[in-house]
Amino acid sequence: MADSVNILGLAGSLRKGSYNKAALRAAGKLVPPGSTLEIYDLDGIPPFNEDQEKEFPPRAREFKAKVSAADAILIVTQEYNYSIPGVLKNAIDWASRPYGSSAWNAKPVGIMGASIGMFGTSRAQNHLRQMFVFLNMFPLNKPEVMIANATDKFDEQGNLKDLNTTEKIKELLEALVDWTRRLKKTMA
Repeated sequence: MADSVNILGLAGSLRKGSYNKAALRAAGKLVPPGSTLEIYDLDGIPPFNEDQEKEFPPRAREFKAKVSAADAILIVTQEYNYSIPGVLKNAIDWASRPYGSSAWNAKPVGIMGASIGMFGTSRAQNHLRQMFVFLNMFPLNKPEVMIANATDKFDEQGNLKDLNTTEKIKELLEALVDWTRRLKKTMA
């Protein structure tokens, strides 16, 4: 079997009943053999303050260490005002600082998102891809997972009930693990 791939999963929402948190939990049940998905909750990471770069707050330091230790990243996010939520941008900023010591550097990353609307987070995902250029991350381009009309895809307890969405998440995870292993070989 190929090397194990450890994926760090992040939801861009703090809300308990978030469809994106539910999609991330569903992904945790669909990881391919030889891989793991650790879910990290962004709650409690303080607002980024450049004055604290030399002495990171404990929660920000813990988060950056988790990013550094991961083989790959899975970001599951909603869309706010045609972009990513502030809590996700804040976490990305912390793990990229101080300049020159970014934990994101050369990390493979998969993206997915759920929305009650019909666009399924396409604009937020595009904004993340723009950020990945500067962060020197390697995003997985296909398959795209944009869960539109999320109210129809999850039950009242937050369980994913849509088989097509389940298959798309599974495909994304398999592709992310494969992408991570291929990148590990080329960077070795």
